[in-house]
Amino acid sequence: MDTYQDIRDGVANLCSEFPGEYWRKVDALRQYPTAFVQALNENGYLSVLIPEAYGGSGLPLSAGCAILEEIQRSGGNAGACHAQMYIMGTLLRHGSEAQKEQYLPAIASGKLRLQAFAVTEPDSGTDTTRIKTRAVRDGNCYVVSGKKVFISRAEHSDLMVLLVRTTPREECEKRTHGLSVLLVDLREAVGNGLTIKPIRTMMNHSTTELFFDELRVPVANLIGEEGRGFYYIIDGMNAERILIASECIGDARWFIAKAADYARDREVFGRPIGQNQGVQFPIAHAFIQTEAAAAIVERAAQLFDSGKSPGSEANMAKLLASEAAWEAANVCIQTHGGYGFAEEYDIERKFRETRLYQVAPISTNLILSYVATHDLNLPRSF
Repeated sequence: MDTYQDIRDGVANLCSEFPGEYWRKVDALRQYPTAFVQALNENGYLSVLIPEAYGGSGLPLSAGCAILEEIQRSGGNAGACHAQMYIMGTLLRHGSEAQKEQYLPAIASGKLRLQAFAVTEPDSGTDTTRIKTRAVRDGNCYVVSGKKVFISRAEHSDLMVLLVRTTPREECEKRTHGLSVLLVDLREAVGNGLTIKPIRTMMNHSTTELFFDELRVPVANLIGEEGRGFYYIIDGMNAERILIASECIGDARWFIAKAADYARDREVFGRPIGQNQGVQFPIAHAFIQTEAAAAIVERAAQLFDSGKSPGSEANMAKLLASEAAWEAANVCIQTHGGYGFAEEYDIERKFRETRLYQVAPISTNLILSYVATHDLNLPRSF
């Protein structure tokens, strides 16, 4: 398997221009890391999955995994831009040729940002089939009303993929029917039926709540067929989980390197603290856990790149990688003691950031439920 070492080296070199001081500043001020995202765009890293015909590199998902892992491993936060890689797939696989020609070249060049993906709602949570945001056809437009919550980067994106219900659930043969995907131009929507309200969270993730009040979206912005949106969204979730898992591997490797370096250098009672098994064993265990998780992530990416639908592997990769990152984060703080809580060491920031991935984009419990029903043939609990 191609490890994309040349890409990794390039990303690491770029990230060296954005050290801990940069990330601490944007975190403290709750700012979007615009300069970092622009640098990634200018160097073509956010367009690697877009086909060459539309201005991208046409590389497989594994290349995207290498980029996101390296950002995290370098101490950065790919959460500001990772969505473009997996959101773009919805447009690429299910959009019309006219839509792809209109948007993909501009996304590839960095002229347009596609960073927002609006599915979750306050009352439905992960039960996507029960979303209430409605889109009613009115001539050449859909009129959208409803609300979404925990939607990241909506304030910093030009376009947004939006899941709506176009046919009431009770009128559908299956609960997964009647959902549709719209591509919303946020530059036109904000203030004309769309209100964005920031949600302050424990990490700097540009999270928002969206309110739709008869927002008009052209029918031409419907992606694929009306009523089949659920399947289009699901289709992109395997890629999302594999890419996020790669970020978690990067986080884990950053924490482990940080802990091991400190354990070698820090002396107490006249010798390095890493000489004590009570210090070195947890670091070694976190390392083993991370390498095992990385192997599953690599396997899931290989299956995806070969054209298969690795639902179980993508879910397992995301669970194992997020747990490995969290374990490594805890070990890193424990190794550093009080210094682990000091902002200048960057550990507490990365600690907050990596905790997210046991909850989003899918919770650990839902992954376990998926594996139980799909791989073990156990009865559904919901």
